Amino acid sequence: MNSNEAPAGTKRLAAHTPRLDWAKLHPEAFKAMIRLDAAARQGLDPALLDLVKIRASQINHCAYCLDMHSKDALAAGETAERIIQLDAWRESKHFYTAREIAAIELTEAITVLTDGFVPAEVYARAADEFDETELARLIVAITTINAWNRFGVSTRLVPGHYTPAG
Repeated sequence: MNSNEAPAGTKRLAAHTPRLDWAKLHPEAFKAMIRLDAAARQGLDPALLDLVKIRASQINHCAYCLDMHSKDALAAGETAERIIQLDAWRESKHFYTAREIAAIELTEAITVLTDGFVPAEVYARAADEFDETELARLIVAITTINAWNRFGVSTRLVPGHYTPAG
């Protein structure tokens, strides 16, 4: 049984349908996002980046991105335990490094701008863990996943069909 199949004798609800294929309808914007995403990955630890992408996608309720980035993280060797605990990281900090917690906390602050500006203490903790170049790259990565999440949520991309490369 794969993740898209229900246990024997049960039937899952039907998947929703996507609203539109924005990438096909506006390929220039999609190609620009692909380039931004590639640039955002440069110089960052892939495991850290996976945590950032998953956490932002949890906050933004982007099921498509949660599906994709959780599967990518698992395929790259991340543990299910750390992925599961990510939504409750404040109660399970012992699963993560100080650097990862600083990145996760910064991800939340940048993602939930309706709570106000990025607090100075959150930024300071991130600045203690990352040099200026790394911090700039991290901010770009957080901003990029938030953009992807907004495309996914607004167009209702359907989760469950993604298969990691490799």
